[in-house]
This record gives sequence, structure tokens and C-alpha cells, in this order.
Amino acid sequence: MFCLVCPSDDFDVKVESVNDRSKPNTFARELDVATRAALAAGAAIMPLYGSGGAVESKLHPDDHAEPVTAADRLANQMIVDTLRAEFPADGILAEESDDETDRLGKDRVWMVDPIDGTSGFIDCNGDFAVQIGLTVAGQSVLGVVFQPATGVMFSAVTGGGSWVWHHGGEPLRTLVSTSTDLHQMRLAASRAHRSPRMNRVVQQLGIREEVQRGSVGVKVGLIVERECDLYVHLSPRTKLWDTCAPEVILREAGGRLTDLFGKPLRYDGEHIQNRNGLVATNGVSHEIVIRRLSPLLIEFGRGPAD
Repeated sequence: MFCLVCPSDDFDVKVESVNDRSKPNTFARELDVATRAALAAGAAIMPLYGSGGAVESKLHPDDHAEPVTAADRLANQMIVDTLRAEFPADGILAEESDDETDRLGKDRVWMVDPIDGTSGFIDCNGDFAVQIGLTVAGQSVLGVVFQPATGVMFSAVTGGGSWVWHHGGEPLRTLVSTSTDLHQMRLAASRAHRSPRMNRVVQQLGIREEVQRGSVGVKVGLIVERECDLYVHLSPRTKLWDTCAPEVILREAGGRLTDLFGKPLRYDGEHIQNRNGLVATNGVSHEIVIRRLSPLLIEFGRGPAD
């Protein structure tokens, strides 16, 4: 299988321009390092995109298996090495690294998903992203989401707005939609993981249009760019590194990302799974969506996990 690959030599164009427009001074250096690390990792994995390399399976503690490739490990090592060198006092939680339990005692912790949407990388459909987020006191404060196949990058820091850069263009500030009519809203839905319960959610919300994509970061990007208005993930299997960077990007664009019960996500706990699922919206419709989901969660026997 052959895939379209963006020229890696162009990945670092306008990095300074992106950063200048998307940060307050508080996290200037952090954003610069994260942006460059994401771009470098993206450039490194693209020669492996569609190359037919070996795909392994990794088993999580809940016996859920996920694919992993050499590209995941390469990007993970590059990003972790960079963060360790630049911010040695910070904690790191990265998907392809052992969990550093000492992160629980640190105020600043980086969350790294080297390839969010490995299945999209394997299938060569473009639905994957390099994600780097920073948390302070358990909250997401900085995020970079880079889609190497398309050259699209999102970035945000708390208080600095949310920005998108389309390959070869200038960074643009993003704002979510203002729609509150669920019948008119578009759902960012997963390519896989569809279940009868998710069909019930779509029915309950009255959603008429869906856009099916892979990767949490890619789907949140659809909301940020007003191509969609909401995203619901019932499964407890997304991880902290899946949501950390996308959350601040969505929040700075005016949206919200919580669990299924409307509670904020925390990034300073022992558990790495988002055990209460996810709801991402344009913000103004968030409480409406949460209320509509409530009776379904009771029907499904779902209650908040500790």
C-alpha cells in the first residue's frame, strides 16, 4: 500500500509564527519545545507510513489489546528524550514508556501520545496525530496536536487561545460553533468501536449527521474547526495521553471536554484511563448533552468510577 506523504523538509516552516501567536509568556519555552518535538516526531515516522512494517499487539491491564508499531516507539523515544533534556524536573507519562510513578508527586507532568490513532497510521487513512500535553496541578494547560499526513497542527496554552496551522499556511485562531440545536449538530464519531449503546446515544440526542474519523485528537480538531459540534466516547479505555493536549485546545476554542457525567478530567491520579468516558462539545451545548445522556447511563448501569 502506498500513501501520500507530506514533504518532511517542510514540517518546520513557520514554527516561530505559530508559537508567537498562540502563547502567553507563561509557557513560551514549553510550547516551543513541544511544537518542535511534535514536528520532528511527525517527520521521523512518515517514512514508515504505509510501508507495511510489522504490527504488534500490546495488552493493557484490563486485557484490552491495541496495535503498536515501530513508528509509535520511535516517536515516543524522540519526544521523551527531548522533554527529559529540556525539563528534567518534570514528570512524564508517555504511552510507549513505563509509567513513572514519581509523576504523582510532581506539579508539572507531560502527557505524550506518540501516535494517537495507531490504527489510522496502519490503515494509511490519515487519521492519526502526534500529541504532547502539559499538566500543572492535575489540569491540562498546554497542548500540541500534529497530524503529519495532512500537515495540520493545533496548539494552545491556557489563556492564549486555540490555533490551527494548515500545512503551508498562516496560523489561524479557532472558535467552536454556537449551535445548541442537537438536531442540527454534527457528531464526530469513531470509525471503529461502534456499539448498540452508541446507537442509542445517537438516537437519544437526535443526531442526524455524523463524521467518522479515528483518533481523539482528530475528532476534537473537527469540533475546534466547526466541522462538528460534539463527540461522545462511552468506553472507559481512552487514556490521559489521549485527552490532555486536545482538552486545552478545545477549551481555548470555547469548547468543553468532561467525562460522561459532566465532571472535569484530572491528570494527577494513579489511574491512566478516563474510566468515566468522554464528552466533548462546543461548550454552549454541553449541559444539554450531559442531561440527555443521564437517563441512558442509568439504563446502561453506568455510574461514576472512583
